[in-house]
Amino acid sequence: MTTTNSPSSKSKASSSTTAAASSPSPPTAEKGVVIGRLTVTLTCCQPFKVLNGGVSALIAESTASLGGYVASGYRRVFGVQLSTNHIKPAMLGEQVEAEATPVRVGRTIQVWEVQIRKIDPSTSSSKVLLSTSRVVLLSNMEAPKEMKEYEEKIKKYARL
Repeated sequence: MTTTNSPSSKSKASSSTTAAASSPSPPTAEKGVVIGRLTVTLTCCQPFKVLNGGVSALIAESTASLGGYVASGYRRVFGVQLSTNHIKPAMLGEQVEAEATPVRVGRTIQVWEVQIRKIDPSTSSSKVLLSTSRVVLLSNMEAPKEMKEYEEKIKKYARL
């Protein structure tokens, strides 16, 4: 996991998101963006060997929530709205990448846009859009003391 603070004191974060039987990919970070990757396994597929739409929503909310947690100064975040549009399928064995970008980071409400793309294994740079999500987070509550250990792990593996 990588977290970086930009000169304007906005936060950057990166996460590798995986499902059972899927190996994590190295995280990457760009300005205020959280990136997570997932290899489509039977665990996250519909019976037709297609990535389940609920898994896409899970990845979208998870990447946005991690970004919101860091951007809020490690405050508790809650998803209050999630809207996902599925455009194309991802099949069993394919790798997808979720990129969460902050639209607005306020003291109380944060809005994140998440795009999930299929990674072309031959180039790793050509990516086909699979779904888009808009995630709205509430971020005005102090995190519980139990989260301090999680915060420290994020900071430990961060590039600040």
